Amino acid sequence: MDLEKIITIKDLLGGYKNKKYSSKEVINLFAGRSKALQPKLNHYITLNEDLKNIPEQAIPIAYKDIFSTKGVKTTAASKILQNYVPPFSATVVERLENNNFYSLGKLNCDAFAHGASGENSDFGATKNPYDTSLISGGSSSGSAVAVASGSVLVATASDTGGSIRNPASYNNTVGIKPTYGRVSRYGVTSMTSSTDSIGHLTKTVWDNAYVLNKTAGIDIKDATSSSLIVPDYTKDLENFDVKGLKIGIPEEYFSKDVDSKIIQKIEEFIAIYKNQGAVIVPIKLPNTEYGVATYYIITPSEVSSNLGRLTGVRYGGQRKDFGDEAVRRIMIGTYSLSSGYYDAYYAKAQRVRNAIVQDFTKAYEKVDVIMGPVVPIMPPKIGEIVDDPIKNYLMDVLTVNVNLAGLPALSVPAGFINNIPVGAQIIGPKFSEHLLYKVGAIAEKETEYYKILPNIN
Repeated sequence: MDLEKIITIKDLLGGYKNKKYSSKEVINLFAGRSKALQPKLNHYITLNEDLKNIPEQAIPIAYKDIFSTKGVKTTAASKILQNYVPPFSATVVERLENNNFYSLGKLNCDAFAHGASGENSDFGATKNPYDTSLISGGSSSGSAVAVASGSVLVATASDTGGSIRNPASYNNTVGIKPTYGRVSRYGVTSMTSSTDSIGHLTKTVWDNAYVLNKTAGIDIKDATSSSLIVPDYTKDLENFDVKGLKIGIPEEYFSKDVDSKIIQKIEEFIAIYKNQGAVIVPIKLPNTEYGVATYYIITPSEVSSNLGRLTGVRYGGQRKDFGDEAVRRIMIGTYSLSSGYYDAYYAKAQRVRNAIVQDFTKAYEKVDVIMGPVVPIMPPKIGEIVDDPIKNYLMDVLTVNVNLAGLPALSVPAGFINNIPVGAQIIGPKFSEHLLYKVGAIAEKETEYYKILPNIN
């Protein structure tokens, strides 16, 4: 395959094996593409202009700008950190660098990962490559757009309440939100420490599994990381038989609040599995409706604590440089944790969180995986909902409960509505990432939606 046509890691590695091109050619091509597309998409905050020390068989990658990168500016898309250069790299960054992944820069996102639209960045909104008048989703906006646009083959990201799956859905990419603790959080700017999950976005399921092979595993620097053995996530993706697989369809994910056209696309997606012998099982997740309210008490509470370290004394700018959304979350969180209100809000939210966990636990007694939409609406135009916090928060209604329960979920392309991508999410029990990849590969093989690329103009 010609280098210009490469859109997957798997194809790139095949080309290296056959000595069709050099690492320098690959990196120069993708770096040039990233630079050319930046004015149109605003997907980067910092571009790597110094292309040196390129390893053999280099894989072009870029990092969401909340991942610490030694010697490279890490802003968290906030002006308060606009000149911060960390003295160390995140564990994920180190692991990928040790496996020949070569960084082309740091990617735009909602500031401190606070948002679902990609518009809360202090460096401007990231634009959707399928229609640049639309949002790209958030908070990992630049990560999804970088992969969708062909600027890189993989981008790191984080998912606290849907921040990988949401932009994956809106940009025709594959996004993994791993089980809480499957991938180290060390060196990644904390948002909500009890729900932050570190993942990535790629064009295909195999590519996604390949990257998780490199990033997953215990890290002594992160006490919440799991010591469970990491399997080979790429194994058996080509020949998995879904016959007899029990797929749970939660009625709450197909309510009148979800765009009917999205529901139709997801039903077509599920039909792929039914036609191959999977068993479709209607289920209920009765506490779904309380997820957003619960999440937006727990999250601001932890945000207010995590951002408390940014005093401007040791590093970073002054607190007046915080954006509106950061200030909003700090205020809500401080209120929820204050004396006299802790029991009424934060403690109650934690009890509801336990109920949400039990919903999923009971469901997995009947089914192997759960399927549904990722977001309830198609991407709005840039500027349409950014000033309405409630509408922004409700975009997370189908994703936050997965984070509250610490479960893994995979977003995969499910088709297009008026040429704009739609994604489906596959949710599994804890540490079932390998199963999710095998299930996701079935639909990908059947549809090949990943081959439908944006026409950026």
